[in-house]
Amino acid sequence: MAGPLAGQVALVAGATRGAGRGIALELAAAGAFVWCTGRSTTGAPATPGRPETVDETADLIRAAGGEAAAVRCDHTQEIGVATVADRIRAESGRLDILVNDIWGGDALIDWGAKFWTLDIGAVRTLVDRAVLSHLITARHLAPLMIEGKRGLIVEVTDGELPGYRGQLLYDLVKAAVIRMAYAMAWDLVGTGVTALALSPGFLRSEAVLDSLGVTEANWRDGVEKSHDFVYSETPRYIGRAIVALAADPAIAAKAGRAFFVDDLAPDYGFTDVDGAQPHFWRNMDAWLEPHLDGEGELDPNVRWIAGARYAQIHLSRDRRDLAQRLARRLGLTDLPPGLAPS
Repeated sequence: MAGPLAGQVALVAGATRGAGRGIALELAAAGAFVWCTGRSTTGAPATPGRPETVDETADLIRAAGGEAAAVRCDHTQEIGVATVADRIRAESGRLDILVNDIWGGDALIDWGAKFWTLDIGAVRTLVDRAVLSHLITARHLAPLMIEGKRGLIVEVTDGELPGYRGQLLYDLVKAAVIRMAYAMAWDLVGTGVTALALSPGFLRSEAVLDSLGVTEANWRDGVEKSHDFVYSETPRYIGRAIVALAADPAIAAKAGRAFFVDDLAPDYGFTDVDGAQPHFWRNMDAWLEPHLDGEGELDPNVRWIAGARYAQIHLSRDRRDLAQRLARRLGLTDLPPGLAPS
């Protein structure tokens, strides 16, 4: 397929579903040959309750006229990752884009658990799946990019800001891959390869659509159950962000940083599949605005969203005013300095 990435080779680790699938589809639509890896293959799904496979992702790419290969790989296993790297070297001879979107943690997060009640077995499993797997993959695939003196490594995370994500284990793994991108950027200075982190907004993944009893075709019906769903985005939106980043001749200027997809869209000019440029948190801030200067008890849903937003932004100096207003409205007046607005 002709496109800005024609002739390039990409590996999307975790291309089975969700953001990984959307990224793989968009990279292929832009002309790249895409290696799709993950644990779930035809006849052997690895995630209970989810039918998607990497084979299906590759089939979707080929049906749209693109080029792809599906390879089963457990990215926590170094031998398997090294084998994938050897195969890419032998069959493609190069690697231009590496996307680390390996997760496998939905069933392991207990959102109500304080750290002193965590299941350490679940902690070990998720750190292995969602952090160590990224390092193993980058360690074995980066040499292909360094040899070619070119390339982009994208660490997919959730939330680009340094604040709290509401649960220690979830926060730990999502913050860790941002730090990994930052540290890799240091090591990659002078190689021609750029590493950065990227976060989508409210993603309309297959699991999210199922949870609301809708499909992509009628997704707006889900707004009746979750009002903020109206600000959601398809998994292809982050894919288009990565295409824009990979095609940017000045991408090195973004090395080591973490970005929110919605913040990149106006600068690069890409849109979601419906032509919109959804910005989840900008819209949620506007939704919260009428509640910030009132008095009395907040609606529980408003309070939950306001609390989540405060935890997310309180360390960001450019959001200090909003953080102070949220803290006042939430009654967070006795926080220690490290948890107060910066």
